[in-house]
Amino acid sequence: MNKIALVTGGSRGIGFGIAEKLAAEKWDLVINGVRPEDQVAEPLAALAKHGVRVAYARGDVGSAEGRAAILAVCREFSAGRALNLLVNNAGVAPKIRADLLETTEESYDYVMNTNLRGVFFLTQAVARDMVAAKKADASFFAAIVTVSSVSATMASVNRGEYCIAKAGLAMLNELFAARLGADGIPSYEVRPGVIKTDMTAAVTEKYDKLIAGGAFVQPRWGFPDDVGRAVAALARGDFPYSTGQVILVDGGLTIPRL
Repeated sequence: MNKIALVTGGSRGIGFGIAEKLAAEKWDLVINGVRPEDQVAEPLAALAKHGVRVAYARGDVGSAEGRAAILAVCREFSAGRALNLLVNNAGVAPKIRADLLETTEESYDYVMNTNLRGVFFLTQAVARDMVAAKKADASFFAAIVTVSSVSATMASVNRGEYCIAKAGLAMLNELFAARLGADGIPSYEVRPGVIKTDMTAAVTEKYDKLIAGGAFVQPRWGFPDDVGRAVAALARGDFPYSTGQVILVDGGLTIPRL
């Protein structure tokens, strides 16, 4: 019986890169997104070609109703079993990149509800089931991976709410690692740098110039596949004694250099 993973925001971008690597390693998948299912038929079919079961759970992670809908699909898909892996990947960027002094409460709430608040309460709900499953069967594999961003530590004054949310995810990872360690459930943070997705499409020119100017130790864009490889390694259990740690996938962007 294949292990089961929930990947939020898994039908596109980084999330799909993660889901594809997990599918290749024979994980059954629940893919979450907010688009209607007919609009994600192509990526779902691509994942299923790996010979795994795939379900789509439409729902907004940022709302209680959305999380309930997602978890209901997971319970049906798994026949009541706990998830083996939660990948917190879904996230949004500010609709307008506003100066820090012009950030609105509306924008702040929009970003924080999805990128931090929703992640916290979804992880809480999934972790409860994982703990119960572990108590019933000590050999049950369970892990949590939260995808954040180098924005957790690198300030961007035109999207402060995004940076604050990502910094919050860093602590969220440590909190769940500390709480779940005795239960044998590791929690990890994967921290991507500049990844080529639809979210970064609008700032391609900016990052092309930074790459050409030597800002990155590895002079190229990152790709969803790079993040997917990191998550797949964690999902295999290759880092059993590293709970709470941050895996940087940033091409050396955050290495301090003179």
